[in-house]
Amino acid sequence: MQTPYELFIGLRYTRASRRAGRRNGFISFISGLSVAGIALGVAALIVVLSVMNGFQKEVRDRMLSVLSHVEVFAGREPLHDWQKVLADARKHPRVIGGAPYVAGQAMLTVDESVRGVLVRGIDPALEPQVADFAAKMDRGSLTELRPGEFGVAIGRELAGQLFLDVGSKLTLIAPQGTATPAGLVPRLRQLTVVAVFAAGHFEYDSSLLLMNIDDAAKLFRVDGVTGVRLKTDDMMQAPRVAGDLTKMLTGDLYVRDWSAENRNWFAAVQIEKRMMFIILTLIIAVAAFNLVSMLVMTVTDKQSDIAILRTLGASPASIMKIFVVQGASVGLLGTFAGVLLGVLLALNVGPAVSFVETLFGFEVLPKGIYFISHLPSDLRADDVLRIGLTACVLALASTLYPSWRASRVRPAEALRYE
Repeated sequence: MQTPYELFIGLRYTRASRRAGRRNGFISFISGLSVAGIALGVAALIVVLSVMNGFQKEVRDRMLSVLSHVEVFAGREPLHDWQKVLADARKHPRVIGGAPYVAGQAMLTVDESVRGVLVRGIDPALEPQVADFAAKMDRGSLTELRPGEFGVAIGRELAGQLFLDVGSKLTLIAPQGTATPAGLVPRLRQLTVVAVFAAGHFEYDSSLLLMNIDDAAKLFRVDGVTGVRLKTDDMMQAPRVAGDLTKMLTGDLYVRDWSAENRNWFAAVQIEKRMMFIILTLIIAVAAFNLVSMLVMTVTDKQSDIAILRTLGASPASIMKIFVVQGASVGLLGTFAGVLLGVLLALNVGPAVSFVETLFGFEVLPKGIYFISHLPSDLRADDVLRIGLTACVLALASTLYPSWRASRVRPAEALRYE
């Protein structure tokens, strides 16, 4: 099978060198700028999206070290037969753990300081099946949450705000009041801090309080439990598992997965990623404009060659193919270089940032300010493929007008002064 001559001529024009003349040298320079611009845009887009994916994964993992993948509850009413609900839920092949919980809201007072907190009553024996609090403990342990002792575990940020430590006393004000002849009196209970955890997520480290499930049930006057928390073998399949459990479980029960509970946060992240993709794609678009300029100058410079090819029998479509090949080769070369550079940087963004910090003597993310003090990276093949295809489409689109203009060259007018 004979290779089309359009391919040879198009690649020959791509390799135009300075030895062929000053004008060809300038065209070659513009061609190099186009390759560099496309490569820079593609690499920047891959690195930025990989870092954003890394931050999303890091925050998600920290959230799920405190949250469960799926929750089953009975609305405003307590769940009495939670053992049966847990046993039925465990029949799903993807559910690997479960634990009951009691949830409520209250106020903490220490001296003159007051803080609102989310109270979660847990079973210390079953809680490790759904949350990895044991690995997040800064001081103390969950085994210290014994029934009847009203010990609590609080987040490190909350402990710092209220100047608390293991052994400190605090007062909890429950919303359920007690009716007396003098009026409604709020229920007060003195608690003892027995553990301090550090989930690495400010929202939970500053507002979550853990206590034994029996103590929480007595405190909030719950006859049973609030619901059951479940863990799946794959957190990304939690929405599907929640849908399956809705059909499997009997009774007036509600099923909620972690993505629905944090829908606003994940929607905001997706919008940010989409906007960054659009903004950084403009870098590739600017490089595509350089590609248009390079092809237009090439067409102007090669008008005599085009005229000769036309007189030898080349059709306008063949002339158009020559310059499409030239532009596409430049675009594909820039895309390939950008993908290679972007993947290498995304896979080594941590060492690269450490090198820059050591070289210039500063921290990109100071540990005293940010909860995540490093640049995480999560390179995804679908992002790389989408970016590469976008760059190729922009490069090919940039060749259409100059190629069409080349196909419209009239041989007689082009060779009039030759």
